[in-house]
Amino acid sequence: MEQRIAKFLSSPAFGVAGASTNRDKYGNKILRCYLQHGKKAVPINPRAEKIEGIDCVPSVAELPDDVRSLSVITPPKITEAVVEAAIARGIDNIWMQPGAESPAAVAACQKAGVNVIADGSCLLVVLGYRDH
Repeated sequence: MEQRIAKFLSSPAFGVAGASTNRDKYGNKILRCYLQHGKKAVPINPRAEKIEGIDCVPSVAELPDDVRSLSVITPPKITEAVVEAAIARGIDNIWMQPGAESPAAVAACQKAGVNVIADGSCLLVVLGYRDH
């Protein structure tokens, strides 16, 4: 798992599916965690223009080319659609945060050869997130 996480974190930029304007939600905390660690992150939210001052994209399909890793913080049914779009977009690494995991989405990643993290590991714990 450490190798999978290292590969995920080696991306030049990160997509955040389920990014939220609500600072209490994990979709916002994950975005802020990347920013706290000096990483480029792109929030995906079809209903917001900016989150934490960063321009949003409405869908996975609109992510910039340097996004090779995707954090997923969505309900499992939505995760399945997000993963489908990410595979179609050529995303290399997908991290399903605790609660976002779906057996079908994990299987789709494995079938497509995508590096998938869906074992309950949390990015906030791995990178060390400070809420302030």
